[in-house]
Amino acid sequence: MSSNPFSLSFGKKPVEYIERFDLKQTVLTDLMSANPTSNVFMFTGVRGSGKTVMLTQISRELATEDDWIVVGLNPTRDMLTSLSAKLYAKQPVYALLENAEIDLSAFGFGLKIKNQPPVVDIETVLEMMFEKLAQAGKRVLITVDDVSNRLTVQQFISAFQMFIRDEAPLYLLMTGLYENVSDLQNSKDLTFLYRAPKYYMTPLNLGAMAHSYQTSLQVTPALAQEMANLTMGYPFAYQVLGYLVFQTQATSIATVLPQFDQIMQELVYEKIWSELSGNDRKVITVIAQGESRVKDIRTKVGFDSSKMSVYRKRLLEKGIVVSNEYGHLILALPRFGEIVR
Repeated sequence: MSSNPFSLSFGKKPVEYIERFDLKQTVLTDLMSANPTSNVFMFTGVRGSGKTVMLTQISRELATEDDWIVVGLNPTRDMLTSLSAKLYAKQPVYALLENAEIDLSAFGFGLKIKNQPPVVDIETVLEMMFEKLAQAGKRVLITVDDVSNRLTVQQFISAFQMFIRDEAPLYLLMTGLYENVSDLQNSKDLTFLYRAPKYYMTPLNLGAMAHSYQTSLQVTPALAQEMANLTMGYPFAYQVLGYLVFQTQATSIATVLPQFDQIMQELVYEKIWSELSGNDRKVITVIAQGESRVKDIRTKVGFDSSKMSVYRKRLLEKGIVVSNEYGHLILALPRFGEIVR
């Protein structure tokens, strides 16, 4: 039996994958232009919506370009020190610094220049690196996955703003849940992030999903379309359903539906639910019971119009609900309602 082309792992690009070609090319074209529209780009969306895979695709494509240096950072660590160490480890950067006779021995980099005082401030180290890279015609892309409003990220973003103000050839690509990105944008001195392009990870094309299922699983066109419709375009659900059908060789969705619900609940929905407020849950529970008119949802949860507008907006931005018809809300995640009930 051949290996399963679908995956239950987050972040890693599976063998079977629906390309978001337009979004990827939009960001790549902008970054590779002579004058990009921004130095910061952000991907946001619900868990399992494909943010990390998109970040990985873009960073790997740019890494093949001679004039780009790509560095991925862990947001839980000292990001400035990590950036300097990872840049130093890149051969083109090391050569530029060695030729510039900059003593970085104070940071344990092993580059000690005779009769030169060591540089002892990390921001100064990075400024020197960016200056030499700019002179060599190099650009640096920094990627940060799953950002949140933690001190390490705040310090890094503040320094990043200073670097780009000094025209460093520096670009930042981040992913994060809507609420985490929003909290970061609202931090003191980081509101410049509001000007950065923010891309929401929208549902995948159902036709493309059906074609993928049909060709990779050798199922009938009718079953392939039924599978695609069940996922509602949610990338992780697309992977889970394909994985189960491949493993069981099922000829109907009903055969794998209990396993599908269990995996979705354990790997995604329990975490999503735990991160919602009590009022968020009230609204979702009413929708899960079959109510879709905003006016009727508001009545059942006991909110006034103003309060309902707040939670409607929150849940739309989080990617938990969608509004395909004026005055109505439905759940955006496949079988989330069944699990909530």
